[in-house]
Amino acid sequence: MKALRLVRPGRPLVMQEIPIPKAGPRDALVRVMAAGICHSDAHYRAGRSPTKSLPLTLGHEVAGVVEETGAAVDDFARGDRVCLHYLATCGACDYCREGAEQFCASAAMIGKHRDGGFAEFIVIPAASLVRLPREIPFEEGAIMMCSSATSLHALKKARLKPGESVAVFGVGGLGASAIQLAKALGAGEVFAVDIKPAKLELARQFGAIPLNGAECDPVEEIKRNTGGRGVDVALELIGLPLTMQQAVRSLAIHGRAALVGITEQQFSLAPYAELINKEAEIIGVSDHLANELPDLIELVRQKRLRLSDLISRKLSLNAEPVNAAIDQVEQFGDEVRMVIMHSL
Repeated sequence: MKALRLVRPGRPLVMQEIPIPKAGPRDALVRVMAAGICHSDAHYRAGRSPTKSLPLTLGHEVAGVVEETGAAVDDFARGDRVCLHYLATCGACDYCREGAEQFCASAAMIGKHRDGGFAEFIVIPAASLVRLPREIPFEEGAIMMCSSATSLHALKKARLKPGESVAVFGVGGLGASAIQLAKALGAGEVFAVDIKPAKLELARQFGAIPLNGAECDPVEEIKRNTGGRGVDVALELIGLPLTMQQAVRSLAIHGRAALVGITEQQFSLAPYAELINKEAEIIGVSDHLANELPDLIELVRQKRLRLSDLISRKLSLNAEPVNAAIDQVEQFGDEVRMVIMHSL
């Protein structure tokens, strides 16, 4: 089969012909129909976030059709439409049993620790399969498996309650989903902070109040628009010290800042004024959980989360266009979501 593989960090992905993987007794072989291109793929290609071993097929946002199942798999059969939870885990440790599988010591992420979905086929434990309703296209099933799922997990970690105000820092794939999900969960005012006019316009279309961080101080604007109060929940989805700092500073009394963006850099804060005197919280958010995916899929099925509006480009499984797309993601371009489609 064809697979787009990372052979050397800092170099473009390379198309290779490799054997179709074999499904074990508890596995499923899935014919990939769609695979999303995520900002994490840019990190892996650049070597900023190390992968387990090379060469490696990237791609952790995957949807497709079950081609074959192992002898011990009873829940799925050939022809089933599925999307893939990004982790293969032991299923037996304390973290797995309590539904916090991202901390399983043996967890292996597709596209980082084991071969992912930038290929014609992928093998995954059947326990990581999620049924994809027929009314949801494969490309939407793919992209909801990371950006949308992580945004939902962040809002849950931040304990968003109906009527509360929200600030979303970064209107990429995560942010565009977060705005819609916050509205679906009953949020009041939602502010969207970015520096790209096209992304701010998309945020406005989803019902958010757009704030251009290149033209204003978003913290001051949020406070001005809330009568000096600030927001109840702030989501930082970029991974920059400046926007992390802004997310914390934008909080109201009892506000919660959920930090999702990945960075190794530090940011400063004033503990008394910005946390202690408000009883505010900073919450770390690590990916998402399998048990949240059915709720997410239902929101998409009901069209309360519109993912078709986020897909700006569909690509074929070829090295040149996919590497160019990853270049754009790395440079924080205007594109929101790009998807590799195997039917093209």
